[in-house]
Amino acid sequence: MGTTQLETVPEPKYWHLKTVIGEALDSDFSVGEILPNERDLAARFGVARATLRQALEQLELEGRLQRRRGVGTTVAPPRMGVDVSTTEHAWPGAGQDAWQSVDCTNVVPPQAVARLLDTDTGEETHTVRRLRVSHGQSVAAELLYVPVSSVPELSAIDAPSGPARARGVLRELQRLDLEGQDRAVELGSARADHAKELDRLPGAPVLVVTTRYFSEGRTAAVSVATYRADTCRLTFGDSGDLEISEHEQERRAS
Repeated sequence: MGTTQLETVPEPKYWHLKTVIGEALDSDFSVGEILPNERDLAARFGVARATLRQALEQLELEGRLQRRRGVGTTVAPPRMGVDVSTTEHAWPGAGQDAWQSVDCTNVVPPQAVARLLDTDTGEETHTVRRLRVSHGQSVAAELLYVPVSSVPELSAIDAPSGPARARGVLRELQRLDLEGQDRAVELGSARADHAKELDRLPGAPVLVVTTRYFSEGRTAAVSVATYRADTCRLTFGDSGDLEISEHEQERRAS
């Protein structure tokens, strides 16, 4: 990294410093590389450590850096591209699905989900928990709610719980004729359980993608996927559908 004269810059010092460090990340560092400590960086740029921290915090919010306990500040991988348009229809677990099944339990879904499924109050659903991993890091957690009526043959599968049960639910779901799906995306705060899975603090900003799957004229399943807000960004594709796409190309081969 080079130095810069921050005193003559009209914008806030930390904002200009963020730009300078961001350019250095593109040219001088590899994904996963650990940055020098704050004291060395502050001395190199001739700024107070408080100013440096503000710049690093902005880069972390933009998904350029990651602060990892016991490791330090590292260069983050490119933001993950996840298509959330509804142009192509597919059941969860089909085709090139990148999610990993973790568990499956029977629980009463939240009221908002129960309304989407049009199930009775207090009625349990098969709830499949899945994770999405990128560069060895969990970047999204999903809860897939499937009413018992959607997979009536599931009882014949000898998989009472765990990943095998989850895969069984997905297999039975794929036997249905998928008539369509719709999605909604909103900004939210990480719940305690999702924060732990995604290595974030509770209340950290997340993107919540809710998908309804339709079969035989009704909602056959509902997916609620929580994405780390620092791993993806929203763009609009040519078709007008909303999608989460890559932030940039690989900055530098590691």
